[in-house]
Amino acid sequence: MFSEKKIIKLAKLKQKTIVFPEAGYSDRIVEAGYLLNKKRIAKVIFLGDESSLVLRYKDKLKGITIINPKTSTLFDELLNIFLEKRKNKGLDKKQAEKLLLNPLYFGTLLVEAGYADGMVAGAEEPSANVIRPALQILKSKNEKEIVSSFMMFYGKGKVFKKRNVILGSDCGLNVNPSAEELSQIAIQTAKSYELFTDKKAKIAMLSYSTNGSSTGDSVDKVKTATALVKRKKFDVYGEVQLDSAISKRVSDIKCPSWSLDGEANVLVFPDLNSGNITYKAIQYFGKIKAIGPIMQNLKKPVNDLSRGCSVRDIILVSAITALQV
Repeated sequence: MFSEKKIIKLAKLKQKTIVFPEAGYSDRIVEAGYLLNKKRIAKVIFLGDESSLVLRYKDKLKGITIINPKTSTLFDELLNIFLEKRKNKGLDKKQAEKLLLNPLYFGTLLVEAGYADGMVAGAEEPSANVIRPALQILKSKNEKEIVSSFMMFYGKGKVFKKRNVILGSDCGLNVNPSAEELSQIAIQTAKSYELFTDKKAKIAMLSYSTNGSSTGDSVDKVKTATALVKRKKFDVYGEVQLDSAISKRVSDIKCPSWSLDGEANVLVFPDLNSGNITYKAIQYFGKIKAIGPIMQNLKKPVNDLSRGCSVRDIILVSAITALQV
């Protein structure tokens, strides 16, 4: 069963090292890193100018490693790794040196080189700036599949009484996935759900149509994706509207022959528009916790934050990152 306390407890047992590239310009990141270190949830690396950080936060830095990309003795080692990774893309040394001074690239390379186990960023930077270095340097675990992301939804109310937590994807990365890519996103998210909850995933492939009630290119895409997921022996339903996915009463009316029963715990959106808008609506209108986006299918974990994240959100995403290692 998912709970914040369980995630944090499991992260404490792992004692992984998380790098925070935005520490030099984010009070929230520094506060979260301080608490992660103080409560021994994870080991912490801050990137930034040490003098500046000490001047502003000297009481919160004990036990935290601070690395300045501009003066680090690791610079040449990371530069060589970077050049090797991107040699087929025409990256020259001058371009690489310039990019390596960017803490997001430097932090990602710390993960690639093994000096950190994972990276968390996005409190101040747009998602694209966080994700781009991860895709260029770490790349995908399974090269035949796309990298995707999911959000964790949990809170009070009858929707969560049985499920405890719902994962929604893709809410942060893939703009308009094909049917094949959508099936990959569904399977990746189902596996993530089972990893974090020890429960079987029940997947709803969302649409504006339920079981043929409407037509359109998007509906066809979702139908095809559902069939592909079924071939992999997952418990999946689609195409289906959100109300049928989470309400037994509606599910019994709209798709009575299915065993969905309004009990989906993995919601797969047909595109980024619907996923991103829905997760923010759930978060702000429904007073439900929405943690993420959590990245999937990277060789090593790098996770993005919403720029509206709280310190608590950063701590939880960091703990989840530790569990993905």
